[in-house]
Amino acid sequence: MSRGTLFLLLACKTGSLALALLGYWPAALGFFFFPDFWMAYNLFVPTAQGICPSLTRFETALPEVWLTIDDGPDPEDTPRILDLLDRHRARATFFLIGERAARTPELVREIVRRGHGVGHHTHTHPAGTLWCASRARLEAELDSASAALAPLAPPLRWFRAPVGIKHFRLARALARRGLVCVDWSLRSGDWISRAPETVRDNVLRKVRPGKIVLMHEGPSVPALLRVRAIELVLEALADRGYRCVIPPPEKLR
Repeated sequence: MSRGTLFLLLACKTGSLALALLGYWPAALGFFFFPDFWMAYNLFVPTAQGICPSLTRFETALPEVWLTIDDGPDPEDTPRILDLLDRHRARATFFLIGERAARTPELVREIVRRGHGVGHHTHTHPAGTLWCASRARLEAELDSASAALAPLAPPLRWFRAPVGIKHFRLARALARRGLVCVDWSLRSGDWISRAPETVRDNVLRKVRPGKIVLMHEGPSVPALLRVRAIELVLEALADRGYRCVIPPPEKLR
């Protein structure tokens, strides 16, 4: 969060006290609570841009999307997903958890060998607590994952926060490490759906050129959907004439 933003939030709080002293209670309450609502929105809404700017789409005139797969590597799912991607001549970016990558480095190397991208998804995936973590813990999540992934993949460029929830120090911490936050513009719903067909239909209903598609692997996905949902999505996208590509950085927005 920038100093300008912090100053604005503090000014709202101070202004609310002045309005209260003048007897303008409705306005005072509005000014007092506005920073809290603004902060909550930008912390907990993944595509919000106020605390940490993030990429959510890419420019293209072609029928293509960026498939991103979170929460791996997984010994059961990753090899099968790689085979599916080969079969469909699709490219994807895997946002990997550092501690899981450290346990299965051969899977990270295989992801890279087959032409896919690797992104940073923290070291332990603290989905419910990263937003309120201490500065030391935030930096440990970033640096530990980087240490695990750096020997196995090309220089890391992309970062995704667990479930997209940001930390108010995240923008500055990423900038110091040369990382850029990537969110999504199409959430497949694979982590809450009950059938892979529902995931497929959800993606097809929302797909447009330039969308960043979010999917998952591993135990965060219901057992009946694991890998199968990705398979159906790849088949459906191919039927629609869509390609899964890794867009060049200059096309990302």
